[in-house]
Amino acid sequence: MLLIKNGRMMDPATGTDAYRDILVDGDTIAKIGMCGSLCDMALESISMKAMGLTTSEPEELVEIDAAGMIVAPGLIDAHVHFRDPGFTDKEDIETGAAAAKKGGFTTVVMMGNTKPSMDNEETIRYALKKGLNTGIRVFCCANITKGMAGKELTDMEKLLSAGFVADGDKYIRQGVALFTDDGKPITNAANMEEACRISEKLGMVLSLHEENPEFITQNGVNAGEAAKALGLTGSPREAEISMVKRDIELAEKTGAHITVQHISTKEAVDMIRQARKTNKRIHAEATPHHFTLTDSAVAKYGTYAKMNPPLRKEEDRQAIIQGIADGTIETIATDHAPHTREEKAVTFEKAPSGITGLETSLGLGIRELVKPGYMSLMTMLSAMTCNPADIYNLMTTKTMINDNNEEEIVGFPLGRIYEGGPADFVIFSENETYEVKDFASKAVNSPFTGWELPGKIHYTICAGKVV
Repeated sequence: MLLIKNGRMMDPATGTDAYRDILVDGDTIAKIGMCGSLCDMALESISMKAMGLTTSEPEELVEIDAAGMIVAPGLIDAHVHFRDPGFTDKEDIETGAAAAKKGGFTTVVMMGNTKPSMDNEETIRYALKKGLNTGIRVFCCANITKGMAGKELTDMEKLLSAGFVADGDKYIRQGVALFTDDGKPITNAANMEEACRISEKLGMVLSLHEENPEFITQNGVNAGEAAKALGLTGSPREAEISMVKRDIELAEKTGAHITVQHISTKEAVDMIRQARKTNKRIHAEATPHHFTLTDSAVAKYGTYAKMNPPLRKEEDRQAIIQGIADGTIETIATDHAPHTREEKAVTFEKAPSGITGLETSLGLGIRELVKPGYMSLMTMLSAMTCNPADIYNLMTTKTMINDNNEEEIVGFPLGRIYEGGPADFVIFSENETYEVKDFASKAVNSPFTGWELPGKIHYTICAGKVV
């Protein structure tokens, strides 16, 4: 058994902010109580097991003294690239999961621009099976179009069913969390509308990369002064604005749930804000790099500041921060995009877009959102825990025996702290700082290397185990 004692428990799902002890039995939260109240209960339970009075195996009591630290739900990132299969020189599922653990994440959703892409059952099953051995909860997407080519829709219902993966004798979980062609937009409006109708029927979310290629000749840098300094045209804001406008309209028409990924422009933020006044099925996510940096970072960090969509202007950064603060942007996602040193060590135009993010996300959120007073720590944590869990219906399920002595699959939502729920936690010190270095990821393509960030993580615990 595990006893986490004396910690400041913050659970955004209920708004709980109080000093509590938490007793974990196996992979489940057994009891939450006042500080100092649960040790005797733990010892009694262990004694009963030792005497054979229960069917559980006897065990020792492990204690974590979280005094001076915050105990929050394990972080959830609904947008990561683990490059596996096909590009494992950049990252693989094991090293991606290691980066997640170091960053306090207990649940991730892998994107599907792999090789082969996640447009088939075999690749999805491969990724999910490999994810079972990482120590964290690894979900994946399914692609909207075959080969992410934007031309022919996948069999979305069939791909969804591929996500049911056995995990031992008693656990089953649904591994496909969402549909996306992330990295590529769905430019064909008719295909997008049909995908909206199918996903609505399946009760799933479409997570959308919103950059219209008709506006872009050279991506990765904002059109304007930053691009001109590199001798490039860059990516204009209209590329995002036009597609967000179209897809809000299609979502309204079809009733579909959509998420605008890695939002980057103030105009798109305002469109989402207006749409959500009457339609809560429309969502948006923001990345730490878009609420931390502007396009001026390109001059300092070079290819390590190249990403799609690109870093924009200060007014865009401020609009994203305000969007998170007022609930317009419900989730923070890293878009963790590892690349090799060699790939980034070329001219800006030739380098691939993307940076890593799992190991710096919490610290950047505290530094850029909480410390300046834009929002409370609770608001920020909600965007990294219960909000993505709710939007994508992320849960763990167990096969249990009901009152009629029949097997029944019961779901337990992730991203929150509650008795009977999954024992997933991040334990961190809000004001204790650390230097960004020694990445657990295979990749080091982060502009934040060497930064001093608050929010030092002391423990990441998934399913009751310190990982």
